[in-house]
Amino acid sequence: MTVPRSTLRLQLHRGFTFDNALAHVDYFAALGVSHLYLSPITTAMPGSLHGYDTIDYAHVNPELGGEPALLRLSEAAHARQMGLIVDIVPNHMGIAEGHNAWWLDILEWGRHATYARFFDVDWHSPDPALRGKVHAPCLGGPYGEELAAGRITLSFDATQGRFSARYADHRFPICPVDYPQLLRSVPAAEHPELTALAERFDGLTVQPEHRQRAQAALDALRAFASDHGTQPFEAVLAAHAPNAPASRERLHRLLERQFFRLAWWRTAADEVNWRRFFDIGTLAAVRTERMEVFDAIHALPLRLFAQGVIDGLRIDHVDGLVDPREYCQRLREKLAEREAERPPQLDRSRAYVVVEKILARGEALPAEWGIDGTTGYDFMNDVGALLHDPQGEAALTAAWAELSGSGETFADAGYAARRKILAENLSSELDRAARGLHRIAREQAATRDYTFTAIRRVLTELAVYFPVYRMYPQSGMRTAADEANFRQALAGARCSLARGDHAVLAFVDASLGGGPERGAPVGAPPSRERRTAATLFAQVTAPLAAKAIEDTAFYRYGRLLSRNEVGANPGEFALGVDAFHEANLERARRFPYAMVATATHDHKRGEDVRARLAVLSEIADEWIAKLRAWSTLNAPLRRPSSSPSPAGLSLACTPLPGPAPDWAPGPAAEAMLYQTLVGAWPYDLDFTDADAIHAFAERIATWQLKASREAKLETSWHAPDEAYEAASRAFLFDILAPQRRDGFLQELAGFVARIERAGAINSLLQTLLRLTSPGVPDLYQGTELWDFSLVDPDNRRPVDFDKLSAWLVDTPPSEQLHNWRDGRIKLGVVHRALTLRAVSPALFLEGSYIPLAVLGARARHAIAFARQHGDAYAIVIGTRLAASLMPASSDVPLVDPAAWEDTSIELPAALAGRALFDCMSPAAPKADETGRLFLRDVLTALPVALLVEEGVPRA
Repeated sequence: MTVPRSTLRLQLHRGFTFDNALAHVDYFAALGVSHLYLSPITTAMPGSLHGYDTIDYAHVNPELGGEPALLRLSEAAHARQMGLIVDIVPNHMGIAEGHNAWWLDILEWGRHATYARFFDVDWHSPDPALRGKVHAPCLGGPYGEELAAGRITLSFDATQGRFSARYADHRFPICPVDYPQLLRSVPAAEHPELTALAERFDGLTVQPEHRQRAQAALDALRAFASDHGTQPFEAVLAAHAPNAPASRERLHRLLERQFFRLAWWRTAADEVNWRRFFDIGTLAAVRTERMEVFDAIHALPLRLFAQGVIDGLRIDHVDGLVDPREYCQRLREKLAEREAERPPQLDRSRAYVVVEKILARGEALPAEWGIDGTTGYDFMNDVGALLHDPQGEAALTAAWAELSGSGETFADAGYAARRKILAENLSSELDRAARGLHRIAREQAATRDYTFTAIRRVLTELAVYFPVYRMYPQSGMRTAADEANFRQALAGARCSLARGDHAVLAFVDASLGGGPERGAPVGAPPSRERRTAATLFAQVTAPLAAKAIEDTAFYRYGRLLSRNEVGANPGEFALGVDAFHEANLERARRFPYAMVATATHDHKRGEDVRARLAVLSEIADEWIAKLRAWSTLNAPLRRPSSSPSPAGLSLACTPLPGPAPDWAPGPAAEAMLYQTLVGAWPYDLDFTDADAIHAFAERIATWQLKASREAKLETSWHAPDEAYEAASRAFLFDILAPQRRDGFLQELAGFVARIERAGAINSLLQTLLRLTSPGVPDLYQGTELWDFSLVDPDNRRPVDFDKLSAWLVDTPPSEQLHNWRDGRIKLGVVHRALTLRAVSPALFLEGSYIPLAVLGARARHAIAFARQHGDAYAIVIGTRLAASLMPASSDVPLVDPAAWEDTSIELPAALAGRALFDCMSPAAPKADETGRLFLRDVLTALPVALLVEEGVPRA
């Protein structure tokens, strides 16, 4: 198998193409990564900046340079002994603006379309107006208003010979069955040629056997338009123009006959009858579980793998699929079938496959999936929690409760967010799952009186309390792991439901794979209806978890934002060293080739933002005092959001229960804003530079708008409160205005200076841990230097690879300590660790993981472990929780060696008497006669060390 030593994630789009990546391939090779890890490469929506809105699975995106440019990049990478991993999107496609041929096909022909079974559409909606139709919630206002305003029109495309309904950039093809009536809407005496064309369409039906005849008629129509132009068709369009009552009614009747139903976008949550990606109305789920769909989606990556162009796949949003287990196993089988076709120099190598999967604490990725692991959110959670001091939890929890006016835990915030999302965003998905169970209930006399409403009520509570993303039943029955999670959901639902609903809860429990089917023979497999019901429930809980937790509760609960990260649970404040070791040992045992990451294209805050904010857990009382002081200082700058504000209210006051104060941004949002300013403040930002501060404020304002809308409290994406948003933005720009240079700005810069060195130590520690822990380290583009990015689009800004290349040197990182703020010290740590992985790949990919005991006065401030393969060792040592150890007189991120006192680590016995050298500095520490290595001798030049023996690059 081609196991990557390390990967570097690149975000491709028309501004950064394959050829742009090719221009920097020498830098990537010199840095030491073994594989480039590319965002989706299939054809996406024009102008897409991420590639997750695929419109054509069969072709490499021409905006990226197409397949020729991909081949150039692949050849250049392979020439430097590097490979390519690509991100694929098997769950959904982009459907906006008429670019997706598959989607246009079902809009045109309905459930008889060639691609009707490719999308997860409920053609049997309980709403008679939607039966056999696709709900199209794209209108900016109610249908009748938009029609009367003339914004819905009929158009004719001469190049395609087709009529379509148009709304803004959206196109909806008219079914050719209606062409005779369309063409005859003009008197034959005026345009007899249209009557002749209409005759070609007479008698057409939507049945597939008429499709060839329909195409011939369309070809004739296109040929006529090519010869005579569009003038003859203008009369048809005029007959359906929306600017007059009679023609508008004619247009309305035409639209009502189509296989789509145009609707106001606000109706989507309640009425959409096709599965979306989360609640995004421009991304439609595809039925990858069907073999013909699977083959169509994967033909390109399978061919590229067989040709040796790519070496592995990253599977996006695997939890959206009907059966992730079956999907992963099928994909592995298909890849294995193509191994023999690989070029001889690749030696029939097996593909590297990882999945994007959020794992809760204690949740295990099923080994039987046949994949190499996840994309690393679990490690990002572990290492992030490791940086936090548990001693600060109580004070920060109390402070957050005081300023937010609520003592709710993060779990409470999550439950409330789940209820809101189910009611307002995923109502139609919940309805569909409830209907599936209602049909099952109607089949038995004992359950026939369980109403749809009662079943929906029960499902709501189960989904609210479901502790992980989803369950993975086998043949319709819950696994042991599923059962443990479902029991937890049942307990929550039982407490929240009225006693009268408990019988329905028991029925739902059994029907979702928890018991034998009533009336079925012993040992009989569950019916198709029960298997479908379990799938529908899983496809509710997965998007619910993402939307309610990551995209809602994370923006409401702000005890310490460094824990509000994808894959993390903010309710888990800190992780001890022993627990971190245990997680690494578990990964080494079960998925030694899983990715380990600390930054991604989806992160909420850059890895160095989180590392700096973690320092606040060490100085909780000082931070709380600072928070209150800033609140008082900036209180006069607050704006009323819609009505006069209570005078003088500040975060130092204890808010009374009830409605939030009517000023923007409000106490909780203001507290999170201060954390964001502290965390994202770049090392080189001068608070006296008005232009630089303004540019910084614009970045923060973009985050602030997204954060407030995601929180869905004062404003939201669906119902923006422009007054609140404007007032919040004005507050931000006021507190960062040049006239605050000697006030808040100076205070802010001074506090960042107070914690920045400890934050840098955290950053270097998490960087080294990622590069040396079990798994395949993933490097997100540009994070070789300090990463103070925020949520997208901020974390997808252009990267200056030329600067990175110029700054890549072979000297030890310790030589960059004096100018550590420019980030070269971090680049050096990355480079040295990746170089060691290249020199000794088996040591890190196959080697064992050995936690090392830290002893002495400062033991809680360090972490150490060994990697061993055969007779080779690497010793990893890092500083943690450094704020209390930092000398005020120093300007570098380094604990005074004397401060370590007697703190030491116990080396493996096999290293007794063997000379060790630090890859990161000139240090060559020696253990004493008992095998103890004192940190005062190791951490003299950097806060981290990577000790090895001879034969590897060192100072």
